[in-house]
Amino acid sequence: MSDYAVLEAAARDRAGKGAARATRREGLVPGVIYGGGQDVVLLQMDPRVLNARMRKTGFFATQFQLDVGGSRHRVLPKDVQFHPVTDDPLHIDFLRVTDRTRVTVEIPVRFVNEDEAPGLIEGGVLNIVRHTVEVATAAGNIPEEITVDLSGMVIGDSVRIGSIALPEGVRPTIAERDFMIASVNAPMQIVEDEEVEEDEDGMDVPTVAEDEAAEEPEEED
Repeated sequence: MSDYAVLEAAARDRAGKGAARATRREGLVPGVIYGGGQDVVLLQMDPRVLNARMRKTGFFATQFQLDVGGSRHRVLPKDVQFHPVTDDPLHIDFLRVTDRTRVTVEIPVRFVNEDEAPGLIEGGVLNIVRHTVEVATAAGNIPEEITVDLSGMVIGDSVRIGSIALPEGVRPTIAERDFMIASVNAPMQIVEDEEVEEDEDGMDVPTVAEDEAAEEPEEED
């Protein structure tokens, strides 16, 4: 258990919407721990601590020791509710886990060796289709990231989930198709469909169609 980062929280003694609102008025974020065949634990957290953790990549795939008033629980963040205007966290749910707990998590994708991809060296563009991949696995087997090696990729090449070596027991939740992670595309070229006529002073000259449209009166109801 010592391998997991510690999050600090305090216990709450009341459940319900009224109690949650009272907690938020005190400047704290209400939350719960559930699962594992044990009782629900009510808690409240400092939003600064929570926000600092959420800003880090892979928050929802990271396990923590959640210290609630001296009692520690091994948990996985499962859901955060945000204010629709300010984006401040309003409530957080944690799932109590063990090594055998089956979970579904979003794993961040990291791309390496871009300087060894001929297609990118030649001016191609890395088109990232998925920054994360949702997988099903045991909590004791959650990978920190999915690494995509771009070495040797040329323009037109793509990386699909079937070409990624996932750890044993880790399976993508989308199993019916070999979905794309990223591709190396040709540089975008801006093509002008119509040329703009200019007069001698460099001013735009309206076309005949534009003149007719300008002279046509609007219909009245």
